[in-house]
Amino acid sequence: MGFLIRWLAAFVLLAVTYNPTEMSYIRWAVKNWDSQTSLVVLIGLVLLVAFVLFLTAVLRGIGAVGVLLIVAVLAALVWVLYDFGWLSLDNPSANTWIALVLISIVLAVGMYWGILWRRLSGQLEVDSDGEA
Repeated sequence: MGFLIRWLAAFVLLAVTYNPTEMSYIRWAVKNWDSQTSLVVLIGLVLLVAFVLFLTAVLRGIGAVGVLLIVAVLAALVWVLYDFGWLSLDNPSANTWIALVLISIVLAVGMYWGILWRRLSGQLEVDSDGEA
């Protein structure tokens, strides 16, 4: 359940920021920049903070190499689905949704990795606070 919640949070963050419909921050910001600049900036900064929190947790959890490995596995999965004819990449809107799902999976794995590692290994991770 914890992974699902993290995936859903990542997906919502990504989809709110950009999606192929008219209901995304990017499209709204472009349309309303002249009339609601202060609100566009405020919401943009809130989204930026959320992205920084997610990316910091992901990079601490699995690191850049882990991100690359998960992206490679997911890209291979898309390739297999395409090769078997189970996935068509002709629709740009559908491709955007697929990308949002895949990126949100990468973020969720990175956020959940520490919990999963402790469960699998039985080890406890402790951060050093620098005191001797």
